[in-house]
Amino acid sequence: MLWNRIFKYELPTAIEFGNGAVRNLADHVARLGGTKVLLVSDPGVQKAGMTERLTDVLEKAGIPYVIYNEIEPDPDIEGVMRGKAVAAAEGCDLIVGLGGGSSLDTAKAIGLMLVNGGHIRDYVGNGKVPKKGAPVIAVPTTAGTGSELTIFSVLSDKKEKKKLSVGSVYNCPDLALCDPELTVSLPPHVTAATGMDALTHALESFVNKATQPISEALSIQSMKLIARSLRVAVAQGDNLDARYDMLMASLIAAMAFNPTRLGLSHALAMPLGAHFGIPHGTVNAILLPEVMQYNLIGNLEKFKLIAQLFGMPVEGMPLPEAAEQAVVAVRKLKTDVGITQTLSDFGVTEDSLDTIASEAMNSHNVLVNPRKPTLEDFKMICRAAMRGGDAIR
Repeated sequence: MLWNRIFKYELPTAIEFGNGAVRNLADHVARLGGTKVLLVSDPGVQKAGMTERLTDVLEKAGIPYVIYNEIEPDPDIEGVMRGKAVAAAEGCDLIVGLGGGSSLDTAKAIGLMLVNGGHIRDYVGNGKVPKKGAPVIAVPTTAGTGSELTIFSVLSDKKEKKKLSVGSVYNCPDLALCDPELTVSLPPHVTAATGMDALTHALESFVNKATQPISEALSIQSMKLIARSLRVAVAQGDNLDARYDMLMASLIAAMAFNPTRLGLSHALAMPLGAHFGIPHGTVNAILLPEVMQYNLIGNLEKFKLIAQLFGMPVEGMPLPEAAEQAVVAVRKLKTDVGITQTLSDFGVTEDSLDTIASEAMNSHNVLVNPRKPTLEDFKMICRAAMRGGDAIR
């Protein structure tokens, strides 16, 4: 591909990465001028003892903190406002998010609301936040969302059964503090789903129409790491090399899609998650092979390269056949890591497809997808994902 257009790449988040990195938390709080921390996590993270690892560091440094753990999967917009009220009442001036995407997205949004007025709903969309929020340190405990440095917070309106996205450079954390040791206790099914989410980020960014040289390099490296280490991380949760690879893969996949957005898997994942409660990583894993099959003709060369990254023997094959081996490789990876569900297993039926397709069509991810979909195309992809795979052309 010839690069003949203007693009930009911006990464306002500093990164510290490595085993034991959380031991430096207090130093970073002090560097960012924090005097009292709101520690945002969820009950599962707290029960696993990871919250205590951070509070021990803060206590030894004499830094006061308040824990806010009213976080649930698909975090609610009202949870953001409750967290903001707690932070304001307690005098917290720095936010630490600890957990998966739900906790990190909430922490980022609370940081915004401590400085910007109104309701978080006012900032749904892209570029609507007027100014930077309070300092945020993001500490991921899963390897998938990349929320520790993305511009997005994905939140739910539980009453309306909709997922909403706040996208702004001001929503990026000040620091991504990434410690692979915190991911060791993830159970296999969460490791698998979050790993497939990271792959979807890297792959959709790589093949879409907004891709650019910097994001491409990051996507390629992320896919290499996932091809090498996701199966191992699922099978051997205590394998620190595999955990290191997967957290790095998630991080750099997020760096890839930050400026490019994604594709049809994510366009569909939002309404499917909102209406049927399908975990985000799982729904992307179910959709990704079917979306790839649909998108093949839009970027055959890129899909051939993906097949090669996954070690598929494509030499000597005609280009369309070589490209299709990427779908074979990703479908096998999904099955190998234990994700065998279909959309039907979560209650998705033919009657729901008009609503799902209509809502997906409103996603900004549609604009950059390598193939322009119709409503019927969205429904065809969903039908294939309801059956567990089908021929899509």
